[in-house]
Amino acid sequence: MAKFLLGVITGVFLCVFLVVVLVAIAASFSAKAPSVAQDSTLVLDLSGEIVERNPANLELVLLQRGLKPTLKEVHDILRKAAVDKRVNAVVVKPHDLLIGWAKTQEIHADLEEFKKSKKPLLAFIQTARMREYYLATAADKIYLAPEGLLDVKGLRAEAMFFKDTLAKIGVEANLEHIGKYKSFSEPFTENKMSEAYREVTNSILDSVLDNILTTVGRGRRMTPEQVRARLDEGPFLPGRALSAGFADGLFYEDQVFDEVKKLAKVKSVKKLKPENYNKISLESLGLAGGSRVALVYASGSIAAGEDELDPLGGDQGIGGDSFSRLLHEVSEDKSIKGVIVRIDSPGGDAFASDQIWREMNLLHAKKPVVISMSDVAASGGYYMAMSGDPIVAYPGTFTGSIGVVYGKFNLRGLYDKIGVKKEILSRGKNAEYDTDYRNFTPAERQQVLEQMNTVYRDFVQKVADARQKKWDEIELLAQGRVWLGSQAKQNGLVDELGGFDRAVAMLKERAKLRPDDKVTLVPYPPEKKLLDILMSRLGGMAGEDAVLAALRRKLGVTAHWRALLRGGLLKVAPYVVTVQ
Repeated sequence: MAKFLLGVITGVFLCVFLVVVLVAIAASFSAKAPSVAQDSTLVLDLSGEIVERNPANLELVLLQRGLKPTLKEVHDILRKAAVDKRVNAVVVKPHDLLIGWAKTQEIHADLEEFKKSKKPLLAFIQTARMREYYLATAADKIYLAPEGLLDVKGLRAEAMFFKDTLAKIGVEANLEHIGKYKSFSEPFTENKMSEAYREVTNSILDSVLDNILTTVGRGRRMTPEQVRARLDEGPFLPGRALSAGFADGLFYEDQVFDEVKKLAKVKSVKKLKPENYNKISLESLGLAGGSRVALVYASGSIAAGEDELDPLGGDQGIGGDSFSRLLHEVSEDKSIKGVIVRIDSPGGDAFASDQIWREMNLLHAKKPVVISMSDVAASGGYYMAMSGDPIVAYPGTFTGSIGVVYGKFNLRGLYDKIGVKKEILSRGKNAEYDTDYRNFTPAERQQVLEQMNTVYRDFVQKVADARQKKWDEIELLAQGRVWLGSQAKQNGLVDELGGFDRAVAMLKERAKLRPDDKVTLVPYPPEKKLLDILMSRLGGMAGEDAVLAALRRKLGVTAHWRALLRGGLLKVAPYVVTVQ
């Protein structure tokens, strides 16, 4: 029976694989750059998750109309539209965004930069929450659908706690943390926020709100105090949004494009899709060329070993071995004049983080490097950046979290409930300390804490060395505390605030290039075609092994939880708090 089921699964997988091959072949024939009509209007529909880079993903290819732009692609699309004489205006349509505040700030800055071209920039909203409205305020005019909703009413942070739930199913968390604010374990060991957890969360809310009040106020010509008072009146139906000064008109979409015709002085609107415009090269518009600069992406949780890209759909994390090899490859490439390492990671395995840190420092010795932080570069994601190179972050980047987590889950109560019994035979005094069949003994717990303190002290020392500060100075900022980029800048944990453009400008300076020199950003790892990934996956395994490996990845836990369950130390950020 098992072989029959495995055969069915194998058959289904092979059928899916065949479909993917056909999709990949069809896509290869449609790769030609489209023509752009004169007097085109770029319609920038922003929704869902906007990632740092797009690994090939079967679900996205089959269920969506192609892959959505990455953050860098959105950035480049707006750069191109600003100088392209064929593009006369941009209409931005933000809705249902699933991105952090740092990515939101990058896109807002890109929209404001586009406005310098003096071309019309209009925003059309049907329904919008705080992030979508934040983006819309970069536009010259904001138009809300007559039956729409402006769901802006401030911010909230939500944290979930599972201690009592785990107790009901017979599971007890044996988790330890070093650092007063290292709250990754709290949802599993407590049933409410600690005072330290509450302090950091309130600090994050205050900082994000300050940025919103300033940015929205600038876009809507209000003071921050006026914006704050109006937010207390939300959410807004269209009429009230208009009277509150949060919108410039109540228009249907066709009426928005009528406005484009008036402003651009054209008789008809030729809509340009971003996925098509993305195929127009930067070089063709004089925006790239000259020196080659590596743009190295470090996205996802950090784990030991190799990157894992799931052909059934899923994220690609940062494998210690594979990412270290990538950094070495970049360091040895003589055509690369400098490197921007783009980090979007909450951390993960402590030893893999240290492996990457070592390779980052070797890269530092060979090439000019700038670190660019995205939504999150915390814990292990911050640790890997401690190469002594300058760091640029967004005001809303989650960073810092200099601390360590370690532990296990005692599952004996759960095993008892479902009738599972274990017998353990061991040799060695501490051979059983990471078993899931009992809690730590006091002696084991003491040894665990000693090891964690050693790792923590090393973490603080590496930060102190890289940031050229004393150990005690960093220790005051450490304790596992998460800082937003704006706070980290004040505390000296990052050097500057900004995004892609600022990172490029800093890199030019370090590489002794002129500010107006053109550079070509070369992405690393190189983009792989879906067909290449599938063939490489199946090339090393046959039939049932390929299916089982894919299913294990599909059904498996995330990288940092795999590390924890293996008994690994974690440098991982507490990202159970959602600010929305």
